[in-house]
Amino acid sequence: MKVILANPRGFCAGVVMAIETLERAIERFGTPLYVYHEIVHNRPIVERSRAKGVVFVDSIHDVPEGGTVLYSAHGVAPQIREESQRRRLHAIDATCPLVTKVHKEAVRYANEGRRVILIGHADHDEVVGTMGEAPESIILVETEDDVAKLDFPPDTPLAYLTQTTLSVDETREIIAALKRRFPKIVGPAKDDICYATQNRQEAVRELAQLADVVLVLGSQNSSNSQRLAEIAASLGKRAYLIDGYHDLRDDWLKSDDTVLVTAGASAPEDVVENCLNYLKERYDAVVEERTIREEDVHFPIPLELRTR
Repeated sequence: MKVILANPRGFCAGVVMAIETLERAIERFGTPLYVYHEIVHNRPIVERSRAKGVVFVDSIHDVPEGGTVLYSAHGVAPQIREESQRRRLHAIDATCPLVTKVHKEAVRYANEGRRVILIGHADHDEVVGTMGEAPESIILVETEDDVAKLDFPPDTPLAYLTQTTLSVDETREIIAALKRRFPKIVGPAKDDICYATQNRQEAVRELAQLADVVLVLGSQNSSNSQRLAEIAASLGKRAYLIDGYHDLRDDWLKSDDTVLVTAGASAPEDVVENCLNYLKERYDAVVEERTIREEDVHFPIPLELRTR
């Protein structure tokens, strides 16, 4: 078996920042430490954090009054921040700066009197947080069909934004559909889709052509990981999204396959290494790393947690 190891893969700068923030917060404040929603959408990371005493909550009311809560990388709505203040919580913000950028854009467009069309997936933590910035001004679309159903009065000022972890190709098509229907619609000066999401998708799109099978390390609730598997499948490849090598089934792989291995932006590198070791032991795999693009982005952790 030949294994092509995609680079870039795995952790993006926002995930690195969020996990480091969580680790520093545990050191500084001890446990139990509460996190609003999953710190990142990755089951191994969540399980490891729970083992350290982290408590993940889906309601801010589950955090004891006066306790310490960390906001996940996906961001939160203003209502959550306000409720945290009312409950006298010590809130630590690990929101990815690229998500914060979308939040600020939503507020700016709403303040300009525009209706904001958010391209994203319903109920995703990032989308919930963004829509909370201006709930009366934002409407969600997920597909081109949703665009066709939009009904605004003539001359309604419009703007669009996107969830940061979407498929580049799919988003491009939806934006094109919006511009066809609403020629005066405005959008952000720079693409909202995360640099890491784009880079990982580009690597899969290019390298999957050399493979029979594509293995994406990542969790089922990880939007960017799901997109990687979908892109591979759209290219006619056998594509599987797995949390780790233990999810692999014997009938998925053959000893003469060429396998592309990549990882979503919230999947840790040791999970990738464990998968590679399994393929080496089980199929005598030879691994070749292929780099499509270099990354050197870094986001600092919150000021209060930086080493003095």
